Amino acid sequence: MARKIPVKIIVQLKDAGISQRMIACTRKVSRNSVSEVFRIADSEEIHYQDISTLDDAAVYKKFFPNKDADSAAFAVPDYEYIHNELRRKDVTMALLYQEYLAKCNSEGLLPVGKTKFYDDYDEFTRLNELTNHLDHKPGEAVQVDWAGDTMHYTALDEKKQVKVYLFVAALPYSMHAYLEPCGDMKMDTFILAQVHMFNYFGGVTRKIICDNLKAGVVEHPREGEIVLTDLYESFGEYYCCAIMPAGVRKPKQKSSAEGSVNTLANSFIGATRNKEYHSLEEIKEDARKWLEAFNRKPFQKREGSRYEVFMSEEKGELRALPPTPFEITHWEMGYKVQKDFHVRYRRNSYSCPYQYYRKKVDLLVSSTTLTIYYKGARLTSHPLFPSFAKNKYSTHPEDMPPQFQNLSPWTEDRYRSWAKSIGPHTSTVIDMLFRSVKIPEQAYNSCHAVLALSKKYSPEQLETSCEIALSRGIPLPRYRILNTILSDSQDIVYREKEAAYEKEQGQKATGGFLRGSSYYQNASGNHSASGQVQSSSDGQSSKEAAANGNA
Repeated sequence: MARKIPVKIIVQLKDAGISQRMIACTRKVSRNSVSEVFRIADSEEIHYQDISTLDDAAVYKKFFPNKDADSAAFAVPDYEYIHNELRRKDVTMALLYQEYLAKCNSEGLLPVGKTKFYDDYDEFTRLNELTNHLDHKPGEAVQVDWAGDTMHYTALDEKKQVKVYLFVAALPYSMHAYLEPCGDMKMDTFILAQVHMFNYFGGVTRKIICDNLKAGVVEHPREGEIVLTDLYESFGEYYCCAIMPAGVRKPKQKSSAEGSVNTLANSFIGATRNKEYHSLEEIKEDARKWLEAFNRKPFQKREGSRYEVFMSEEKGELRALPPTPFEITHWEMGYKVQKDFHVRYRRNSYSCPYQYYRKKVDLLVSSTTLTIYYKGARLTSHPLFPSFAKNKYSTHPEDMPPQFQNLSPWTEDRYRSWAKSIGPHTSTVIDMLFRSVKIPEQAYNSCHAVLALSKKYSPEQLETSCEIALSRGIPLPRYRILNTILSDSQDIVYREKEAAYEKEQGQKATGGFLRGSSYYQNASGNHSASGQVQSSSDGQSSKEAAANGNA
């Protein structure tokens, strides 16, 4: 328990002629305590030879009989109970001491002092070879870091080695670990790995202790507030956990993660050193299997394994996961709401309330969702179309105006009339654009872009480009396709070939046509007398000429 004054050794050193100052310094005893022993020994004329056969407790009682009696009157704290209670969240030594004082007061017992309370607990854990739980509580924190060593795989298509980084996390209490191979060390990857980490643990800790990585920490001054990246701060708020970067050049503040990095990462890299990988997924699959074996491996110096301690003592202390995992998001600023009350983003369109026509809005984009904001106020959200989708529309009925004509003087009839004035092929293209959407207004932008080419070039050139696109069987000719045809002068080449073909056909017509046998038959079905090849100077076909001759 609390350390008593080593009276016997002090008396022995006193008789050997050692000074009080030297005894206090070498035996780590206060000078007042040494002085008190000297005073009692001199007043009682006690020498070392008088107490040499007594044990330390008897000597102490001989010098301080009242103190020894008082110590027996104190209520001894139940340190086994205190040790178990310290495993629970929000339980501290200060709280347990206050509860101990309240119990002593209610039972009329004499409590020990606060210093003795703390010192006796430290002695209890030392004598019983227990881990002091003052530093780590179950479910309190998780420590995360990147491993110093890396791996690689050989990409078959490019025939080059691609570096792979290892993200490692550990729960300090149970030492339950997490490992994930990653393609880079960027902020999105770092945060997404922690999302997967919480999913693997099946719960959330109250703190995340990380290194001072640029991916998550903007500034960590010696004094003042720590500045995190906006995304990392949003991640912490979403999971309701405090992100606490370790002090600069203070690795002991994240010693559990450091140890897990050295043990887990090196073991995994060493075990797979002779295996050749060709993709990141292959490494991840082996890492998942290795991680399970690592966590279930028995401890060398304590009972159980990381997994057993985690399941029995720590998992129940983790807070529940949110209903949906955190998603990585980024902002896209300054998008203009179009005539059809949609915002164009990556070749697809998303509706917002029609009142925001012509206004500029901001987009918050995640891997699955697109949310539209105006001056910080959320307007609406849409499922994000996949990257391969083109010219798709996501339209909320509540975003539509009562009458679309209030938005713009442009109407479907006006676009159709404009197209008809240019030519039949242009009109066909505009009809196809209107048939490709659910409501006419969704085609306004596409139609306007196509018809505006008649101003950039000429109506005749636009008509020709539409004719070329339709002749090639393009399912839905849009501005990009037609503009490419015109910018490459394909319409001019097309017209030149058409003119040459017509000229060639005209020359054949002046040379004559071969008449069919029916041309030389009279009304009774007999052949004409001449039986010679006749020519038609007006360019009519033989069948038409024969018909005229019979007439």
